[in-house]
Amino acid sequence: MSRMKNEKGSGIRPGTFKRLMAYLFSHYRAHLITVIICIIITAVASVGQTVYIQMLIDQCILPGVENGMDTVWLQMVSIFGSMAVIYALGVLASLIYTRIMATVTQGTLKNFRVDMFTKMQTLPVRYFDTHAHGDIMSTYTNDTDAIRMMVSQSMPMLIQSILTILVMIIMMTRFSIPMFIVVCLFVAGMLTVTKKFGGMSSKYMMYQQRSLAAEEGFVEEMMSGQKVVQVFCHEEEAKQDFLKYNEKLFEDSKTANQYGNALMPILGNMGNLMYVVLAIVGGLMVYFQAPNLTWRGFSPVSVGIIITFLGMSRQLAQTVGQSSNQVALIAMGLAGAGRIFELIDEEPEEDDGFVTLVNAKHDENGELVEADHPTHIWAWKYPRPDGTVTYTELKGDIRLEHVDFGYVPEKLVLHDVSLFAKPGQKIAFVGATGAGKTTITNLINRFYDIPDGKIRYDGININKICKADLRRSLGVVLQEVNLFTGTVLENIRYGRLDATDEECIAAAKLANADSFITRLPDGYNTMLTGNGASLSQGQRQLISIARAAVADPPAMILDEATSSIDTRTEALVQQGMDNLMEGRTVLVIAHRLSTIRNSKAIMVLDHGRIIERGDHDDLIAQKGTYYQLYTGAFELE
Repeated sequence: MSRMKNEKGSGIRPGTFKRLMAYLFSHYRAHLITVIICIIITAVASVGQTVYIQMLIDQCILPGVENGMDTVWLQMVSIFGSMAVIYALGVLASLIYTRIMATVTQGTLKNFRVDMFTKMQTLPVRYFDTHAHGDIMSTYTNDTDAIRMMVSQSMPMLIQSILTILVMIIMMTRFSIPMFIVVCLFVAGMLTVTKKFGGMSSKYMMYQQRSLAAEEGFVEEMMSGQKVVQVFCHEEEAKQDFLKYNEKLFEDSKTANQYGNALMPILGNMGNLMYVVLAIVGGLMVYFQAPNLTWRGFSPVSVGIIITFLGMSRQLAQTVGQSSNQVALIAMGLAGAGRIFELIDEEPEEDDGFVTLVNAKHDENGELVEADHPTHIWAWKYPRPDGTVTYTELKGDIRLEHVDFGYVPEKLVLHDVSLFAKPGQKIAFVGATGAGKTTITNLINRFYDIPDGKIRYDGININKICKADLRRSLGVVLQEVNLFTGTVLENIRYGRLDATDEECIAAAKLANADSFITRLPDGYNTMLTGNGASLSQGQRQLISIARAAVADPPAMILDEATSSIDTRTEALVQQGMDNLMEGRTVLVIAHRLSTIRNSKAIMVLDHGRIIERGDHDDLIAQKGTYYQLYTGAFELE
């Protein structure tokens, strides 16, 4: 079973971080400023404990041992009080910013999903034809989750770590520059290790995101085609294909975690080694009364300074380790943000049409004028260059004039196709698969624009008609039926959202769907899920036909509309379809030639060219390709 291949880039797009920050601040500027202030307070509070330890040792404990604790009691109470205030502020700031970040994180994900879904509604059909659906779904799930972890956890921790390190640097230089130099040497080594192991972990984390999207795309395809897999006994092959995707995901995840998991123990041991070296250096400085340079000048080294410095070095090592552990998560989050921005940046479907569809009525002179209420008369509103506006009644006159088209420029699918369908006429297309039948209907809907030739609708070039108005005037029944989660009535109403219940039921009766719908457990209020999995293929198609009927368009496109219906049901549907098609322009694509005998004209296509045209009797008399198809001399492929 073939599947679409489309893998978005696994790297970080340039400018992603800057754009993500701009996105966050555009929605939550006040929240994030408050968070930054709270993080600064938290960072200062976390370092403050080491300063108070030095004060306790040098100003209280050592003098108290020599002179008695009574002499330093008030000083000790003052230090403990200050420590309590600092710790309370740190705890309060931490509580505030974590609660705010919950709002920012979930709000950002909500905004991303809204922006992505909004953009998705503007994308051309070409985008969905060339992108695996599972890969798109991965953007909504895995990529947004990567951003969640980055925004809620990694970024605040990284900012706090950076601020903590800056405060520690200031305090260390205040206590001892020689010991600070020792710390710098070890930190340089820790950063080198982080760059090596963290970089590799980040790289494979991004590969993991790509592999996960590919696997989800494959699983989504297998779920939708599971019946086909079982019918053709393709289970073992599907399993082997899945194992390849799963193995790739396993290898990327394993490698990412190997580097990530090795980083913390290495940094931890380097931090322990730094602790030992500082203890030795500090002890030697105290023992030999070595000169101690600080940013305030030379001063003696005390026991309190050594103990405080050791505490800060331990905290610094832990901080570097924690921040390095977030590098991979930040890289993964930025990669996810890049994929989301890639979707948001997709070029929307271009629509340079200016002719719109409006309600119309006839004035006292019999001229068409625009109406501000439903009149069941529709007209094309055509603004002219001279400022005047003309109205052309919507009738469904469709003409193709010398149309050439290819989905890729170097390979044409249609060659010089010309045809017309007058209002009320039924035009049928027959031909082998790939002959270009469905392509013609795609062009009439302007899912794709033609490079050469013209398509006119009621005498107006369709590239001048707004796409939404053009498609509103066309009813489409496809071979592949899509039903949505909701009641049967809601699915029929999808054809025209302002249709009443009575109009939806009348449309179902017109399509001969009423009889089976009324036999459902809750009739028209029966809930449908899973694309109407509880219904037969024929029943789903009948609902689709009723959906088109309730839209009440002047022109209809039926693309293999009865191919999934049994012969007995087809007779019922055909009667309803005849009622539905009465007075409408109808373009029919059908393999069942019995359904198109009463067509005004039948176009026989072969490799994108119309090789025969005429009504049923004319084509039979010609004894050409259509005659051979109809009599079974050879069959459609």
